[in-house]
Amino acid sequence: MPGLRWPLRRAREVVWGGGVIAYPTEAVYGLGCDPLKRSAAARILAIKERDAAKGFILIAAHMQQLLPFLAPLDKCAHKKLQASWPGPITWVVPAAHDIPHWLSGGRDTLAVRVTAHPVVRMLCEITGMALVSTSANRSGHAPARSALQVKIHLGKEVDCIVPGAVGSQCRPTEIRDFLTDTVLRAG
Repeated sequence: MPGLRWPLRRAREVVWGGGVIAYPTEAVYGLGCDPLKRSAAARILAIKERDAAKGFILIAAHMQQLLPFLAPLDKCAHKKLQASWPGPITWVVPAAHDIPHWLSGGRDTLAVRVTAHPVVRMLCEITGMALVSTSANRSGHAPARSALQVKIHLGKEVDCIVPGAVGSQCRPTEIRDFLTDTVLRAG
């Protein structure tokens, strides 16, 4: 995707600098940041008018980007996750004991996904990290499905909007509990 080189480099600089970006995902535009930058995560919560206890999803290009945030997983657990990835399934998995509370909402679990969306994969590759991923909208409002909708509804509260089409999903990704296989949110 040659036309994305400059926007991806710009997004990388914003993320590395502690800013907030918007980008297309499987179903909607998402808001993201460096998951270890508390001030960036706090800005996303403020933009969304969202309760911090809800925590965030981390999205990645590959499993290795998520491992620092997860409790140790055995070989069977790795296989279970990788059987559904890359793809539109978010798993709530046991979290590493030292992950920041703003990511998990204070719980001992964390929602994670390895995405198949090409723009998000490139973002995670170019930044070298998993990113916070939450829908680009204020709580209680419909999520943005285009860069223009992000600009109209969130305006200058977002530091960088990465162009691109959202994926073909009509609904946000399915969320499943890793330990019980219970569907927490249908996709």
